[in-house]
Amino acid sequence: MGINEELINRAVPPSGSGCVECEQTGSWWFHLRRCASCGHIGCCDDSLNRHASRHVAQTGHFIIQSFEPNETWFWDYTVKDFIDGPRLANPQHHPLSQTVPGPAERVPSDWMDELANRP
Repeated sequence: MGINEELINRAVPPSGSGCVECEQTGSWWFHLRRCASCGHIGCCDDSLNRHASRHVAQTGHFIIQSFEPNETWFWDYTVKDFIDGPRLANPQHHPLSQTVPGPAERVPSDWMDELANRP
């Protein structure tokens, strides 16, 4: 399925190398997602805080792209499916040195249990 390119901004760079809100609160994330409209980096729905989905709900920017290395897929929250999309501004993913989950210094040793038991 294709994408309406008026809904994305190819020129806007990502907001950073990690989840904006997790960086502000000192939390951690599992995987990262990039807003195709404004470049906001948020954590995925498998993360504790689900900031990417919260960004969608707050802004109406409903198309995201994975911000993980070797992943170029887009997701459209309105159709709840993967879609095709154009190349966005660099960088295409978080730094290769960044751990998953990350950042390493904030990930608890029982992170798998925390994710499995989140509400």
